[in-house]
Amino acid sequence: MVAAAKLRRAQEALVSTRPYARKMNELLRRLVTKIDLSIHPLLKEREVKHVLLVVVSGDRGMCGAFNGNVIKAAIDHMNSQYRHLLKEPDGIRIVTVGKKSTDFFSKRNYTLYAKHIGIFGSLHFGHARTIIQQIVDQYLKGEYDKVEVVYNEFKSVIQQRIVVEQVLPIPPEQIHEIKDLHALAQVDYIYEPSLSDIIDVLLPKHLNFQMWRILLESSTAEEGARMTAMSNATENAKELIRDLTLSYNKERQASITKELLEIVSGAEALKKAS
Repeated sequence: MVAAAKLRRAQEALVSTRPYARKMNELLRRLVTKIDLSIHPLLKEREVKHVLLVVVSGDRGMCGAFNGNVIKAAIDHMNSQYRHLLKEPDGIRIVTVGKKSTDFFSKRNYTLYAKHIGIFGSLHFGHARTIIQQIVDQYLKGEYDKVEVVYNEFKSVIQQRIVVEQVLPIPPEQIHEIKDLHALAQVDYIYEPSLSDIIDVLLPKHLNFQMWRILLESSTAEEGARMTAMSNATENAKELIRDLTLSYNKERQASITKELLEIVSGAEALKKAS
């Protein structure tokens, strides 16, 4: 019941956030088709020598395979895509969001760059802004060349989908896709004060809001997984109680029957003795 109440609030926040995040993402991708990507440090493609992987999990357990799935997906992604970087010093750095992923990676041979614990109890936009600001600051300093986020996307109460999403720089295949659409539309705009100024202002807002959406996705998916896990646990407990009650009644009936037989046998023995 608690998870259901939290899920409803989280789902309402997520549903109201998705359209804005989607439209901002679309707007930014359309804008970057008009500029040289190499002139903006947050859009320029680099040779990938260092990767930052942000792993978003929950702070608590009792939510089925929610935390285990996202941690496993992060490890599988590193092993499949960046196996060569795992052998390099600081080839892959990890930022953990949530206590479960923090506990897992801190106890193993991974470079834990930053950790954010206990934010989902009172999640607000400032958490997303803090996380992304740290990431952007170090990205601009050249500490890493690519940033990806691994998280659970909310699909329904009983279904979550693991997503590996590139945050920095904007994936080139997405830009090319928008370029094709833009060419087909044959639509042009006048930008004031300038296209580069608009992008400079819009890009930080875009990153902040995309991280906020990711945190909401994970939080909502976690409450859905917890609600399902608790529902399954309740049903399993009820079934176990039924089985134990039946076994108890059978044993009790057998015990009573045995006592009656002993009484009858004793009475018959007294009759024969007299």
